Amino acid sequence: MEQLATMKRTRPDDLKEGLTNRIRSVSGHVKGIGRMVDEDAYCIDIINQIQAVKAALDKVSLMILDDHMHHCVTDAIQKGDIGESERVLNELRDVFQALTKV
Repeated sequence: MEQLATMKRTRPDDLKEGLTNRIRSVSGHVKGIGRMVDEDAYCIDIINQIQAVKAALDKVSLMILDDHMHHCVTDAIQKGDIGESERVLNELRDVFQALTKV
């Protein structure tokens, strides 16, 4: 995915903590999948764990997207800066466009 101009935003501590906890959990599950492969676990069991990790990452992505829409996008629109509004809306379009290239 093409990297667009980025803006740094300080997330609320509760959101940051929730995201961090979920990412740590995903990391543990990925390590577990590695162990399953090393131990020649049943293929379907491995695939099921991979699907669970993908779903967990989708949840993290959704949490970040929700935060982005409620803060970055709304802030840009409320400021009345047409260029900035177009930029953040184009970023959203690009994210969804990348999702359709799976």
